[in-house]
Amino acid sequence: MPVEIRELIIRAVVQEAPKPGETPAAAPDIGQIIEECVRQILKILKTKGER
Repeated sequence: MPVEIRELIIRAVVQEAPKPGETPAAAPDIGQIIEECVRQILKILKTKGER
């Protein structure tokens, strides 16, 4: 049976390129990203466990 997609949602984040001589904003440390992911996953699991 074929699948028909009737709606497609595309999201994008647009950022201005830094001007020459400007320092770009510091990217978050990979450790911080992992900690935030773990925190959000645990929050979701806790919420599902309360149901």
